[in-house]
Amino acid sequence: MPVFFLHYFIYYIYILIIYFIDIHKSLSFVIQNFLDMILLKTISALTFSIIIISCASLKNKGTSRFDDSNSPYVQEKTATPKPKPQETKTAQNVVVREEKVKAIASETDQTNYNFYVIIGSFRIIDNAYNYKNQLIEEGFKPVILENENGLYRISVKSTNIESEARNNIASIRSKFAQHEDVWLLISKK
Repeated sequence: MPVFFLHYFIYYIYILIIYFIDIHKSLSFVIQNFLDMILLKTISALTFSIIIISCASLKNKGTSRFDDSNSPYVQEKTATPKPKPQETKTAQNVVVREEKVKAIASETDQTNYNFYVIIGSFRIIDNAYNYKNQLIEEGFKPVILENENGLYRISVKSTNIESEARNNIASIRSKFAQHEDVWLLISKK
């Protein structure tokens, strides 16, 4: 802050000197320009040196870091990290939804089952068919179902036994990392 005021003070002196030079027209034009140049260089050098000196004086004032403090209140406690339990995707971590579904006209009759393993959901039928073809290439036997809200569900397993559906979900998750979000659909009657 003092540097700021000092700068203005020096600038004020410079203006006074220029004013004084302008009042006394006895000096020649060359001498006046020479004095202006010297005065400007001097003021610039003084301002620059004051700024450098004031910045250098802040260098050894102290620090806000705590690691070099000798205070007993600043001593850091080292916490031993607790080992994280291994997360495994099992059949127990399955999303379950209950919906009324029907097989679309081009599919075989799949509405007799209570449980479906759903691997994909689409609002547009063309996207459902494209994904079905991709799943066939991966070795699945997918069937497209339509729910009561107009969503197309891609089922890769249909059964009447819940544990069989959950085991199938666990098998898909362990073999296909890209399909770890498979879920269980319970058919409403």
